Amino acid sequence: MEETEMVKSRFKRVCVFCGSSTGKRNCYRDAAIELAQELVSRRLDLVYGGGSVGLMGLVSQEVHRGGGHVLGIIPKTLMCKEVEKLIWITGETVGEVRPVADMHQRKAEMARHSDCFIALPGGYGTLEELLEVITWAQLGIHDKPVGLLNVDGYYNYRPYIHRQAVDDGFIKPSQRHIIVSAQTQENSFRNSRNTCLCMMGLWLKLGGRPNNWSSMHSLQIDIAR
Repeated sequence: MEETEMVKSRFKRVCVFCGSSTGKRNCYRDAAIELAQELVSRRLDLVYGGGSVGLMGLVSQEVHRGGGHVLGIIPKTLMCKEVEKLIWITGETVGEVRPVADMHQRKAEMARHSDCFIALPGGYGTLEELLEVITWAQLGIHDKPVGLLNVDGYYNYRPYIHRQAVDDGFIKPSQRHIIVSAQTQENSFRNSRNTCLCMMGLWLKLGGRPNNWSSMHSLQIDIAR
């Protein structure tokens, strides 16, 4: 109950970074839908980069279907191409659509309208968005939690990169815990209904810089060490 109240009091809008493709494995689709359902169950609004296909489309449509508020922030140039069906953004975009001038403003607006960030699997765009908000946290531009859903080991490489960067002096040891990772397995994710609560509630409970994580609701919570 205490963790639930903390989540309600601070977190109202969650920014989700994810791919414009659904990937080749069903676990990615399942994870996107489960995350969206968790947002709805916690009455958390969705902020994302617009569009209606891939994991982005699945998350936004599921939140909208569940009665949640969806804010899609998309550059005007991509909106024009969406109409022309020249790129990957096709189909009907649900919820509120807010056009911006360019990709840089898109990221800034997504961050401004969000209370925390969660990344699902994705490609270059997802990685770039994720690293941007991590860097902003490192520089003290924001103090919002950054969560990573490591679906079926998709982001298993991350701890090794972080560890090497810390060992070689490129990341300060005190900054290695900026990102929180929730490790899932394909056969357990659908039973993990408290993904957001785990990441957000534990982040607040442990003061935003956790040193230890435990298994909760079939999720193994870990961080780069």
